[in-house]
Amino acid sequence: MSRLHLGLLALTLGAALLAGCERPPVDTVQRGYRGTGMEQVYNPRTLAEQAASNEAPAPLEAASPDGPKAGQVYQNVKVLGNLSVGEFNRTMLAMTNWVAPKQGCVHCHNAANFADDSLYTKVVARRMLVMTQTINSDWKSHVAKTGVTCFTCHRGEPVPKEVWFQPLMPKGANDFAGNKAGQNAPAETVGLSALPNDPFTPFLLGAENIRVAGTEALPAGNRQSTKQAEWTYGLMMHMSKSLGVNCTQCHNTRSLGSWENSSPPRLSAWHGIRMARELNLEYMVPLTSAFPANRLGPGGDVAKVNCATCHQGAHKPLYGAEMAKHHPELLVKAMPAAAAASGVAAAVTVDDLKALQTLPAADAKPAAVPG
Repeated sequence: MSRLHLGLLALTLGAALLAGCERPPVDTVQRGYRGTGMEQVYNPRTLAEQAASNEAPAPLEAASPDGPKAGQVYQNVKVLGNLSVGEFNRTMLAMTNWVAPKQGCVHCHNAANFADDSLYTKVVARRMLVMTQTINSDWKSHVAKTGVTCFTCHRGEPVPKEVWFQPLMPKGANDFAGNKAGQNAPAETVGLSALPNDPFTPFLLGAENIRVAGTEALPAGNRQSTKQAEWTYGLMMHMSKSLGVNCTQCHNTRSLGSWENSSPPRLSAWHGIRMARELNLEYMVPLTSAFPANRLGPGGDVAKVNCATCHQGAHKPLYGAEMAKHHPELLVKAMPAAAAASGVAAAVTVDDLKALQTLPAADAKPAAVPG
């Protein structure tokens, strides 16, 4: 074999080896001026894997609003009694498909007496209806006109795939040994990093100040600690993973803290943090006593929501599918009587939270953010 042939063979083999080392193709979307690093990077293989779980089901055929109201025909209807019987039954069928398609109506109802409230799932479902109405009517600053339904979180399962519990303190932890705040205990919630593995209690249950960066070169006036900064980074890691995006979804790479240079989704995320906190405090935590022990966390706390509960890897839940518009009964403001009739406290007081929160309440709202 000639030197030329050997050279060509070596070149071919080298090219093959280099091709094998190349990263698989990715898609990029420019979000800012070129040269600023403002790009979103999407992995087509990851998106393909998520496609099935982010596909919205086809809407049911609309029901007639005519005829007697559900509250006049059925007993113990406390939230949707103003719907016609047809509309009410359509909503119940939709909820069954969204939450418990395998279990059917008996997941929430006593088959011998549908008016009975003895099953905890019925008590919880009624409260979740009120919560859904509240999200769609009071939190348009985050969900806009798209809104949410039970399927947004449940995806055909009785328990949403993405919920969180407060982790137990490690055995032997005391004041002398110090509190590691969950550091160096890698968890999926923070991308398997060494950041604190519970960034949710400070921000989605408590009101810890998430803005920890100082405005001066020296720490004069800025009393935020490294630990608080790591909680902030932990929540940012969770949000990035939950939405399948990187920092430039919300922030400008030239100045991550500047609101004037941020992308519009940052304002939506700002409202989303506060929405998740309200849902946990006013809807989830008050339901703690309604759940059986096997549905509570290791410390006896109720399952709570975070960004992943709705988004599940997509920058918009279900990639923006507008399910709620087919269910106008979920778009209206919940009636106060319906909330009171749920049999659960409407909100948690500051005193009630002392056992839950170990962090100071200092919710500093950026002056540049309206609303």
